[in-house]
Amino acid sequence: MTGVVVFIAVMGFTLERSRLTWPEKFVNDAFGAVQGLLYRPVAAIAAFAADIGRLSDIHEENVKLRQTLAQYAQDQIRYNFIEAENKRLKEALDFSERQKRLYDYRLLIAQVVGSSSNAFDRTIKINLGSRDGIKPKMAVTTIDGLVGLISHVSEFTSTVEPITALDAGSPQGIQVAATIFGREQESFGIIDAYDPATGLLQMTKIDENDTLGPGDVVITSGLGNVFPRGIVIGTVESRQVGDFGLTQKATVVPAAKFDHLQEVFVVIVPDVDGP
Repeated sequence: MTGVVVFIAVMGFTLERSRLTWPEKFVNDAFGAVQGLLYRPVAAIAAFAADIGRLSDIHEENVKLRQTLAQYAQDQIRYNFIEAENKRLKEALDFSERQKRLYDYRLLIAQVVGSSSNAFDRTIKINLGSRDGIKPKMAVTTIDGLVGLISHVSEFTSTVEPITALDAGSPQGIQVAATIFGREQESFGIIDAYDPATGLLQMTKIDENDTLGPGDVVITSGLGNVFPRGIVIGTVESRQVGDFGLTQKATVVPAAKFDHLQEVFVVIVPDVDGP
């Protein structure tokens, strides 16, 4: 029977005619049905395999994208750091040149390499020492304002005593002779204390006729030959009657940002043998 069907089908394909016999139709339908049954699972398996291949490609692409994103984040951090550092150094250069034109001294830039966490020892360590020409009692400043004095010097580093360590009751404490910017011949006072609770400096020995008032910029006067003149100390916040009523006193907001010290300047005056 199978042979007959196959024979009739072959004869039907070999003869030129437009209509199929029922055996041919049966064979075609049977073959189509079998082909359909086989095609669906094979197509599904092929599609699944293709999806697995695409998933592998997507995974590789995701890995590459994550690596690219991580590299971009690192490059962005590096760029931001370099940009901020360039901005600080440009400002430092501009400040140094400006101070050189205004006053007869020069500045050596130094990096802050350490600071004490002891509440009773607020000293700062910088990376310049005696080999760089640094000596004790040299003034240290930033582009914002006065930081303090060099207290100890070793060959490669130096210790800075900041003005935040000022204590009027200490017999060995430093004092800063100060005046008002723009009224250097009219105003005078002594910066002799710092209040850690308020973060303010105290300026004393102000004459009652002195016109000093809130908003005035306090600078070093140069008297006493310790701090060179013209270094910004801070801004007057308020003024009160002195402890004994004979003179006035004022509170001063420090100009230097002691919580964010990175670069500082050591002031080299002409009568000091610098490097």
